[in-house]
Amino acid sequence: MSYQPDVTMADPKHLELIAERVERLLLRHEELQRTNALLLDQVSALKAERDSLKSRLSAARSRIDALLDRLPAGTDATEARKES
Repeated sequence: MSYQPDVTMADPKHLELIAERVERLLLRHEELQRTNALLLDQVSALKAERDSLKSRLSAARSRIDALLDRLPAGTDATEARKES
């Protein structure tokens, strides 16, 4: 038994359909690449925002700790607020 190529594969109409599908796939690929680039930009921006917020939180915690250290010994936060 020898291999007999399918004659329909060489059909111009069939080749045209394949070419159209390949073109659509290429366009979709390019679109996905652009979308991916935009998403990567957003991830970078969000990471920068997260890092900034973490830094601000750390600074705020340090300020609160410094304020707590200034409270007189033996008082709790409730007593300190009543005196204010």
